[in-house]
Amino acid sequence: MLHVTLSTGLTGTYNSACIARDMLAEKYPERKLYVVDSLGASSGYGLIMETLADMRDGGATIDELHGWVVENRMRMHHWFFSTDLSFYVRGGRISKAAGAIGTVLNICPLLNMDNEGHLAPREKQRGKRRVIKRIVEMMEQHAENGTAYSGRCFIGHSLCMEDAQTVAEMVESRFPQLNGKVEIFPIGATIGSHTGPGTIALFFWGDERIN
Repeated sequence: MLHVTLSTGLTGTYNSACIARDMLAEKYPERKLYVVDSLGASSGYGLIMETLADMRDGGATIDELHGWVVENRMRMHHWFFSTDLSFYVRGGRISKAAGAIGTVLNICPLLNMDNEGHLAPREKQRGKRRVIKRIVEMMEQHAENGTAYSGRCFIGHSLCMEDAQTVAEMVESRFPQLNGKVEIFPIGATIGSHTGPGTIALFFWGDERIN
């Protein structure tokens, strides 16, 4: 059994899975029971799982799948921005004063997931157009083989499909060798409760993430 969990930087799922694995190992000592922290979430986690499923269908063994996800999970990039700061204020991530000033100045924070699976602020852009341009530039900078990237790309959004489609069109234009069209998904309740509406997330395979 191979179980890949959501990032320990966001949830306690990994620790719970390890407890369950240890209990099962006592009862079934002859079985292989692997638990891996994906250090990812949302559609980034989904892209990891889809890749593993493709490898499984191609004949990879459980040991090969386990080794691959441990070795490659740090290459799954999660970049995202938000145009609504209200949920960051409610969650205590920024102060009310900073949220008010940021809203007046039309500040859109650009964040990613670091190598410990935490959400890390990287830049502040003024205006939606600038941050949309910047998130695609981040993909150009970090994607495997740059603009010759030939892997899959996922986009998540929270109540802003039009912005998601804009980013998807830019990605498809800049990365002509993509494996299929950019796939767009709604951001789930767990991540959405942290970021609120107006959030766009971009997921792709690239260089190794850093803090």
